[in-house]
Amino acid sequence: MAVFDDQAKTYDDWYKTKFGNFIDKVETDLAFRLFKPEKGMKILDIGCGTGNFSIKLAKMGCEVVGIDVSEEMLKKAEGKAKLEGLDIEFHKMDVYDLDFEDKSFDAVFSMAAFEFIKEPERAIDEMFRVAKEGAQILIGTINRDSKWGELYLSEDFQKNSVFKYAHFKNLEDLKSLKSEKLINSGECLFIPPYAEEDEISIEKENKLSKTEKGGFICALWRK
Repeated sequence: MAVFDDQAKTYDDWYKTKFGNFIDKVETDLAFRLFKPEKGMKILDIGCGTGNFSIKLAKMGCEVVGIDVSEEMLKKAEGKAKLEGLDIEFHKMDVYDLDFEDKSFDAVFSMAAFEFIKEPERAIDEMFRVAKEGAQILIGTINRDSKWGELYLSEDFQKNSVFKYAHFKNLEDLKSLKSEKLINSGECLFIPPYAEEDEISIEKENKLSKTEKGGFICALWRK
C-alpha cells in the first residue's frame, strides 16, 4: 500500500531515539517471553515491515519468510538483511490471501501489524491454515484501551498519520480469536507516550505495570 511506502524511508529512524529503542526492547522482551523460537524453525513473519523481527528471528537460527503489503518496506528489509549477511525470504503478500500451502510453517509471527487488520478473524484463519500442527502463533499489537491507544485515536493522529487506517484491538479482542487454542497473553509499554526522557526506564515501566494498562499487547496460540 502506498501509505506504508511513504513511511519506509524514515521508519527505522524511530528506533534510534531513546523512546523508540526502549519500546522495541520491551515489546521484544514480551514477544519472546511468550513465543519460544528454536533454531531451524521455519517461521512466517506477517507484516514484517522493514524486517525488524524477521532479522531478530533469523539471528536466532530460524528460517524466516517475511511478508508485507508495502514494496518499499520490503526493499528496506531486504537491504538490512543483506547487510547482516542473513538469508531471509521477503514477499509482497496480503495476510488474507497467503500464497503458501497448508501446514507450511513451524510458527507464525506478527508484531505491530495487526492494528491495520480490518478482519482479524479472516486473518487468523489464514495464519492457522499455513501453520503446522502444534505450531506457535503469536500476534502483538497496540492496545486500544491504553494511553497509547488514546494517543493514536486522538483527532490529530487520526487526521495526520497512518493510524487513520488502523483498526485497534484490546486484549479481550485478541483473546477472543481462536479462544480454544489460546495458551498465553501479556502486555507491556506501561510508560505513557507523553513521558519525559528521564522517566524512560525499566524501573519506571515495572512500577507503572501495577497501575496502568500496557500500550502493547501480545497473545499466543498453539494449533
